[in-house]
Amino acid sequence: MEQQVTTPAKFSVFAIIAIVAAILSFVTGAVLGLVFALIAILFGVIAMISATRSSVRGGFTGMLAFLAGTLGIVAAVVKAVMWFF
Repeated sequence: MEQQVTTPAKFSVFAIIAIVAAILSFVTGAVLGLVFALIAILFGVIAMISATRSSVRGGFTGMLAFLAGTLGIVAAVVKAVMWFF
């Protein structure tokens, strides 16, 4: 009888980068906030796609980073408008 050896799923580096970028999009200025928000969206999508494999975790974090990145774009636009007025 053969025993299957399972390894625990590892957290995705893409998910970690995505959530850090999403947080940074809110605490920086308008231009950097926009850049970090776009990075959060990109890496969030990559994290969600890579989490479909059973050996990778971070799908929920990727989705959360994607949503936070979307809100980060809105926040960056509001910061830019407030800067002009």
